[in-house]
Amino acid sequence: MLRHIRASLVILVSMAVLLGLAYPLAMTGLSRALFPAQAAGSLIERDGKTVGSVLLGQNFTSDRYFHGRPSATVDTDPNDATKTVPAPYNAANSAGSNLGPTSKALVERVQEEVGRLGGAAEKPVPVDLVTTSGSGLDPHISPAAAAWQVAAIAKARGLPEMEVRKLVAQYTEGRVLGVLGEPKVNVLKLNLALDALPQR
Repeated sequence: MLRHIRASLVILVSMAVLLGLAYPLAMTGLSRALFPAQAAGSLIERDGKTVGSVLLGQNFTSDRYFHGRPSATVDTDPNDATKTVPAPYNAANSAGSNLGPTSKALVERVQEEVGRLGGAAEKPVPVDLVTTSGSGLDPHISPAAAAWQVAAIAKARGLPEMEVRKLVAQYTEGRVLGVLGEPKVNVLKLNLALDALPQR
């Protein structure tokens, strides 16, 4: 009996050390050696300060910036720990809204977003500007969603529309390996490039 318990304990400790310590450390070291930027979180720095990650969206609210997808993430209400409050792009609480296409709450929220953005029949709002992603942290929008915002941003910054359109085209990423996914625009990268343009 004691022999079986000892064998079980040896296997348990060996597997814990191998799979819980040695393997993760080896993979971490290998990833840092082969892909240092990605292993560090794909961070973006500006003037020596970290301003974000290419993997996580941010909540831009100024009319001088491109806006990403709405985010359904929440956080604990500071006034009542039993409740939650909206906290866009809260990476500590990644989640979608879980509202289905027949949900009245979803329809009302989308209609409210369309109204807020000023969508009209002659200029319909791209779907990704009014619907949340599954994670609530998506850093990308479609090229159509970026193009839809160009005129307003050019006006707010006093820039020619063509200059802003060229910037959108420059920051549009194609399909992975030419076939996977859809073309997309990273909102943080685009906004940082926008800030780098000479302002008028």
